[in-house]
Amino acid sequence: MTQQQAKFQIVEATIADIHEAYRNGALTARQLVQDYLGRIEAYDKKGPAINAVISLNAKALEDADRLDQAFKTSGLVGPLHGIPILIKDQIDVDGMPTTLGSVLFKDYEPGREGFVIKKLREAGAIFLGKVTLGELGGGDTHGSLFGSTRNVYDLERTAGGSSGGSGASVSANFCTVALGQEGFSSIRRPSIWNGIAGMRPSVGLVSRSGVYGGWPTMNGSLGPMARTVSDLAAVLDVMVGYDAADPATAYGVGRTEASYVSGLSASALKGARLGILREPMGYHTEPDSEDFKKVDEVFNSAIDELRAAGAEIVDPVVIPNLHSLLARRARNSADDDGMFKTYLKGGGSPYSTRQDVVSSPLFKQVVPGSQRRIANDDTPERHHDYMMAREELMTNMLKVMADHRLDAIVHKAVEHQPTLIKDGVNPPFVDQKGAPHINTFLMFVPSVVVPAGFTRDNLPAGITFLGRPYDDGKVIRYAYAYEQATHHRRPPTTTP
Repeated sequence: MTQQQAKFQIVEATIADIHEAYRNGALTARQLVQDYLGRIEAYDKKGPAINAVISLNAKALEDADRLDQAFKTSGLVGPLHGIPILIKDQIDVDGMPTTLGSVLFKDYEPGREGFVIKKLREAGAIFLGKVTLGELGGGDTHGSLFGSTRNVYDLERTAGGSSGGSGASVSANFCTVALGQEGFSSIRRPSIWNGIAGMRPSVGLVSRSGVYGGWPTMNGSLGPMARTVSDLAAVLDVMVGYDAADPATAYGVGRTEASYVSGLSASALKGARLGILREPMGYHTEPDSEDFKKVDEVFNSAIDELRAAGAEIVDPVVIPNLHSLLARRARNSADDDGMFKTYLKGGGSPYSTRQDVVSSPLFKQVVPGSQRRIANDDTPERHHDYMMAREELMTNMLKVMADHRLDAIVHKAVEHQPTLIKDGVNPPFVDQKGAPHINTFLMFVPSVVVPAGFTRDNLPAGITFLGRPYDDGKVIRYAYAYEQATHHRRPPTTTP
């Protein structure tokens, strides 16, 4: 290693930093992969024992060498050339197992990968490995296969979920960026609880083929998680596109931007009309608790910062019947059954159906929250009632935005501080506390979270920019402008 190479600072490195270092000879992809693997070795199972990584890609260094050789010949192969990514372990990557964080799938290796992973690979990304999640793709990040993932700012607390391994890994600088998946605040909660940016795109922009939780269910989305909004946008640029294997992406045709990165502007908030949604709406939220009030203090400061950045603030806005409508959420058992069959087909799984999974002798080892979700018995009548509520809520929200001439709505990213692990793995099994889910209830609206500072307990909190259907570019621009005006991101001291 040359003296020049030794100077590259991996902690908090962005995609732009890495590409500049490649160009000036200060860094190679092999060195970068080795440095990230070194941090994982030092901090994931040792030291603070974040416990975010389930498996590492045995071919990561080989892929890095191939990209280094390509760079010598013709420069960057794509917009994510040599960018190491960690993947939530419900997303198939060829040559790696997909465990879903569960003993049920401990040895499951589907031998395939979907549209998004192929696009990331073509763009030059390096897959470092797979990370933890709420078992079977839901809830805070506890699982029968790995235990619990720790929050990087307080090791006694959960990383959130279900994409908790992704959130903790990005914040701990185990990778440059990560992929998460969200059906119920599963990208946004772990992003903010680990002090990073995260986005759940409008359904239809990003394919879910090769992903547990995809077609024919609709409300789940893959999304990027990153330490900066510009890196988040760069990953989304690569991810979007129509995929015949996921019919939901037909909704997104003609609704993507040419580039989410190119539209970024530090002045995007100037003149933007933002409605402040204050009504408590998080899952099992407790608005009278001291914990809620600590987050509320950060949120109030963030509104002042938005105003200082030039936004026109409408405070508050009230969406009629918000709470009662959200309470009517229900799952579609038939779609859940179809998703299991679609995902498990042809992958060599020991199971073929959702009923096979529930009937397995291993199912009793699954964490309680995931047991409840997988054994879902919502009736068609309940699901129909949810569909009616969704239509009403969408109309109510859009009318509020039209009446107030709003460009976006802002609400708390999560209404509570991260849950203590001991309260999540013991009765009453506190899970997903304070998680707003209006975006996944409505499905076709985008939502991006960005750090907004720290509570009195020195725990990260954040704000959400929520837009009209397919306003993904707009909410990214607002999040970027807020980030650039405030720079609240602070790396954790647990993984120096």
